Amino acid sequence: MAKEKGVKIVANNKKAYHDYFIDEKFECGIELHGTEVKSIRMGKCSIKESFVRIQDGEIFIYGMHISPYEKGNIFNRDPLRAKKLLMHKKEIRTLAGKIAQKGYTLVPIEVYFKDSRIKVQIGLARGKKLYDKRADIQKKDIRREAERNFKVKNLY
Repeated sequence: MAKEKGVKIVANNKKAYHDYFIDEKFECGIELHGTEVKSIRMGKCSIKESFVRIQDGEIFIYGMHISPYEKGNIFNRDPLRAKKLLMHKKEIRTLAGKIAQKGYTLVPIEVYFKDSRIKVQIGLARGKKLYDKRADIQKKDIRREAERNFKVKNLY
């Protein structure tokens, strides 16, 4: 089987950008079993309600749903099991130090293929307050309205 080059996004977490300020992004591998990889290749993956935790010097993703592979029978794993993320120890230690600060957390942003390998992008995030969310929504509405007016003016 030939290796595909480039990046193909499988799942993304738009809610993370709505609920958090993403300060830094990190790319890490993920430990999966055969049928899970086949299911992700078919695009059956969701990270909408997932979160990341560091335990005993290892980093895990919880709540990432990978639908069972249809032809996998007994080899299918639990769709919501905790999956280990693969990062260097030094990176994990720096993340643990940053999370220890008040208000920081780790959230998964997207799952994608990078040269036939599955990668997970996680972000070091600070929670948004309600007024921050309102300000973002207002900016989007203003931008949409400006684009709509620009489009109408160019039609005539």
